[in-house]
Amino acid sequence: MTSRRTILLGTASLALAPVLSVRGALAQTVPGTANPMGDVWLGSPDAKVTIVEYASLTCGHCATFHRDTWPALKAKYIDTGKVRFVLREFPLDPYATAGFMLARCNGNDKYYAMTDLLFDQQRNWAFTENPRVALQNLVKQAGYTEASFNACLQRQDLYDAVNKVKEGGTQAGVDSTPTFFINGQKRSGALSMAEFDKILAPLVGS
Repeated sequence: MTSRRTILLGTASLALAPVLSVRGALAQTVPGTANPMGDVWLGSPDAKVTIVEYASLTCGHCATFHRDTWPALKAKYIDTGKVRFVLREFPLDPYATAGFMLARCNGNDKYYAMTDLLFDQQRNWAFTENPRVALQNLVKQAGYTEASFNACLQRQDLYDAVNKVKEGGTQAGVDSTPTFFINGQKRSGALSMAEFDKILAPLVGS
């Protein structure tokens, strides 16, 4: 059986191609098992609508959503207190797992800045000849050194926790990314802003 460290740190055997207020896990039930790392929420805890996104940092459709839809969704609904949002880890490969671990190691207050960076620069690290080296070089922007990069990816507890979140997503019916649960209702795919407006307008009211 391949070890966790070989999966994340080995290279030869792998052929894979504005922080808002951070809130802990809230009382409202969300799909999947409880996040052992604690969910990092954006928006008001009193919002009428909760959006849970299960995504992979190496998913092209997820990157498209975060590039084309996320800024407008955040400005219109999350920043205004109408929606609260959480991104949950659903890695599709070892490099996505590594990216989420690095986002967590950097501190929950920097979680969304890190995931935004990894989505924005996805083509420059996830789909390169050597994704591990490209990822290590990219996260230097977030203050990682070679030592802290390696130390983060050697954390078995964090590796297990990320995969526990994915297991919970699978149990909730996630079979592709991105998948959204909007007040518990499942919607799959990189929804456009127009699609979100259609779904959210009757839920948030005026």
